[in-house]
Amino acid sequence: MNRPSPASPFADLHHDPGAPLLLPNAWDHASAAALAGQGFAAIGTTSLGVAAAAGLPDGAAATREETLRLARRLGGGAFLLSVDAEGGFSDDPAEVAGLARELVRAGAVGINLEDGRPDGTLTPAPVHAAKIAAVKAAVPGLFVNARTDTYWLPDPDTALEPETRRRLDAYARAGADGVFVPGLSDPAAITALVTHLRPSGLPLNILYSPKGPTVPELTALGVRRISLGSLLFRVALGAAVTAALDVRAGRDTGRAAPAYGEVQGLSSGGGEAEI
Repeated sequence: MNRPSPASPFADLHHDPGAPLLLPNAWDHASAAALAGQGFAAIGTTSLGVAAAAGLPDGAAATREETLRLARRLGGGAFLLSVDAEGGFSDDPAEVAGLARELVRAGAVGINLEDGRPDGTLTPAPVHAAKIAAVKAAVPGLFVNARTDTYWLPDPDTALEPETRRRLDAYARAGADGVFVPGLSDPAAITALVTHLRPSGLPLNILYSPKGPTVPELTALGVRRISLGSLLFRVALGAAVTAALDVRAGRDTGRAAPAYGEVQGLSSGGGEAEI
């Protein structure tokens, strides 16, 4: 059965066949504001960036408050905000629905919910589907991007492609607005999954990889959302360390950095002195 037409500006961004949603992922106010300043209409958060900035593990349901705090800081701004909420920080559908309500109050328009667990296993599909259904019942307008980690955490005793399809079908029946398969990069497998999803109308989200298909190639394959995940955070962290090492070694950093005033302009607050 075909899904209804998109009902929100954020959902609309997933249904333009010629221009998939390229979603950069921020980890704080400055990174989100800088990306929005470059014309990105929608921005996601990265759970790794949020966790690492707080000195906490990613994917371990340890960052609920940090995630909400960032959503409150970013929500309702000049861009559409989607929040990476790991697995909802609970296996209790009511608790996940409560989190979703708080995110909507903060100004978020989307949520990413994953079925991977900290111990390297996958949440049973019915449990994850129940979370999705609870969120959609609580806040129908929130775009739920249902992520399966079958390619991240493959079960050697389970056939990969059939299990991926089985899970995505279950999440679609639960009311997911889009589906996300990080780790999937083989063009033929992507095409097969796009074809499988076509009758449902669900947009497929793929995690961009520097070693995988390019954005134009993913577009041609029928992908409707391309996330950058933790890539930008990891690049920024690597660049910071490299610059510090270059300075210590007496080398030119060779990197253009935003001026103090530019970064200051990203914030509503003001500083007293340039450093």
